[in-house]
Amino acid sequence: QVQLVESGGGLVQAGGSLTLSCAASHRTLSTNAMGWFRQAPGKEREFVAAFSRGSGSTYYADSVKGRFTITSASAKNTVYLQMNSLKPEDTAVYYCASNAVLNTYKTPKDVDYWGKGTQVTVSS
Repeated sequence: QVQLVESGGGLVQAGGSLTLSCAASHRTLSTNAMGWFRQAPGKEREFVAAFSRGSGSTYYADSVKGRFTITSASAKNTVYLQMNSLKPEDTAVYYCASNAVLNTYKTPKDVDYWGKGTQVTVSS
């Protein structure tokens, strides 16, 4: 059974930092790209960041470039999202995603595997 398990969400003040992690439980995912989408209340789910294991390339939405960093611990089949300089508009449920390919052009309907999500709330 394929599982993506997120952790690390919470409440933080604007300007603060949080680190999310996502662990993939099935070795089928060991060669997949992994990344993050987010969904704010009343809005569509949107791409945030992705890590391509094959090339080591990283991809970011324009809204988080320079503030968020995605890294991977391959041996642990885990991906991390370091979020700095958080803003109230970053408030959302953050979902881990895994797919053969993930980049800024991928939409939620393109994703094969999802985690259950973790809430990130940034207070002003």
